Amino acid sequence: MLKGKMVIGQSGGPTAVINQSLVGAVLAARKEEAITGILGARHGIAGIMKEDFVDLTTQSVEQLETVAQTPAAALGSVRLKPGRAECERVFEAFKKNDVRYFFYIGGNDSAETAHIISEMAKEANYDFCTVHIPKTIDNDLRVTDHCPGFASAARFVALAFMGDDRDSNALPGVKINVVMGRHAGFLTAAAALARQAEGDGPHLIYLPERVFDVEQFKVDVRRVVGEFGRCVVAVSEGVSDADGNPIASSGERDSHGNVQLSGTGALGDCLSAHVKDAFKGEGVRVRADTFGYLQRSFPTIVSPIDAKEAREVGTFGVKHAVSGAGNGSVAIRRVSSVPYASEYFMTELANVAKETTHVADEYINAEGNDVTSAWLDYIRPLVGDLPEIGRL
Repeated sequence: MLKGKMVIGQSGGPTAVINQSLVGAVLAARKEEAITGILGARHGIAGIMKEDFVDLTTQSVEQLETVAQTPAAALGSVRLKPGRAECERVFEAFKKNDVRYFFYIGGNDSAETAHIISEMAKEANYDFCTVHIPKTIDNDLRVTDHCPGFASAARFVALAFMGDDRDSNALPGVKINVVMGRHAGFLTAAAALARQAEGDGPHLIYLPERVFDVEQFKVDVRRVVGEFGRCVVAVSEGVSDADGNPIASSGERDSHGNVQLSGTGALGDCLSAHVKDAFKGEGVRVRADTFGYLQRSFPTIVSPIDAKEAREVGTFGVKHAVSGAGNGSVAIRRVSSVPYASEYFMTELANVAKETTHVADEYINAEGNDVTSAWLDYIRPLVGDLPEIGRL
């Protein structure tokens, strides 16, 4: 059994429950004799290189529990893909502080970072354990059934569309809402939960897993307006044409090579212009919103299942590490949907690092402009009960 301090950090986009994982890991670590100290890295890998640590052994349980219920990354986050030089600085900090355990909370890019560090530890013959604790609202990590952070963001999306649909019903027109999702449309697909009766929006749902044809989009919108007198659209920020080119993007990239899509309303403006062209001279009201970062860390909309699982993956990761079972990434297995139950297991870091998964074909309708009932069966237990819409 390794004995020494642990470092825990948070990376990538924050979520509404990421601090549950942090606190779950910290409280579990306090019970382990093998862990002699708990250091929180400010802004992930960047903080480790600067030895910018917070002593997490001195925080009261009450304070930690308040942090657990607070959205976004309490330690601060980072988007940084470390090279060999950066990893060498990380190891110097680990050796200097007698760190033997490293827990990194994040998505696939964070798993890649954890994998790089674990491989370099082997090369350096440094006794060390690295555990990736999953987090992403995109829900696109491989192996796991779903990702902590996703269900709460999905709940936000469902609630937002419920309200927006009633707004559209009161003042009919075409409303386009752009939802996060670069290559995977899980979060956009969650908008379907807003429907409670025939004619409720979103009436059209477009995911990046399918080619987005602008002309077919205009035909779809005209058809829905003809049927219901209005149209609410959910569209993923990453929808692309037949050549794989995003319909709209800023062109900027982060250190992992990801194109920035969320920091602009370009896609909403672009699609609004196409809809206005389709209804030229007919006086149809057209509006667009980009949900952007609001989806990630909105308070009060946390899914109870999400909060519970986010806490437990942190706890599970620590228990796995001190057991001597080696490096890995925590994953969730769904045991049943009705009633909902899940369990946790470990998978190799290489299985989660870098690559992502996508919305399965069985969850997307044949026309590529909606989801199926199988998708609702998958997501509904994660998001939890939603408020009932009142109607006259």
